[in-house]
Amino acid sequence: MSSIAVIDYGMGNLRSVAKALQHVGGGARVSVTSDAEEIRRADRVVFPGQGAARDCMAELHRLELVEVIREVAAEKPFLGVCMGMQVLLDRSEEGGGVDCLGLLPGQVRHFRHILGAHSALKVPHMGWNRVAQAARHPLWAGIEDRSWFYFVHSYFADPATPELTLGRSDYGAPFSAVIGRENIFAAQFHPEKSQHAGLTLLGNFLRWDGTV
Repeated sequence: MSSIAVIDYGMGNLRSVAKALQHVGGGARVSVTSDAEEIRRADRVVFPGQGAARDCMAELHRLELVEVIREVAAEKPFLGVCMGMQVLLDRSEEGGGVDCLGLLPGQVRHFRHILGAHSALKVPHMGWNRVAQAARHPLWAGIEDRSWFYFVHSYFADPATPELTLGRSDYGAPFSAVIGRENIFAAQFHPEKSQHAGLTLLGNFLRWDGTV
């Protein structure tokens, strides 16, 4: 039986992510955990979250999960969601700036950089938006290009190289909605709140062996 660890660092509605995984899991064992050894033993790892990057990194350090995440993200199918996507990059400018996990090169920036001071668009970017698939990937299987997904965020990922972008959305200007490489796939949107397309993506993740 496949096992999935949902990393629990006390931020975000982790139970809704776990329930969605159980719904599509076909008997897979899903655990919400901050236990390092349980995370290491899992076949797949999901790193979700909401809130602020500085608080997220502080909790990961307090729980001694930083090196665990770096370890499992190097060797297992790994799915980052929302804040769990943003802190995979080198640094976020949120809260005056904070160093992140550095698993993918790039920065996290506020929407003011692409919206400008006089935009009529509100921040946070909240609600349904289309995602254009920027690269072929097993997690896009069965999902139409430009499908709708659900977003809630004020900051966006700005990866250092274009090949890290696996999906794009648009809010005043294009931004990277999905980033990744090799066994890492990370989405700014919430698949557990994204109805059919989101559940299809989670089901694909549970069948993914981490190769592209």
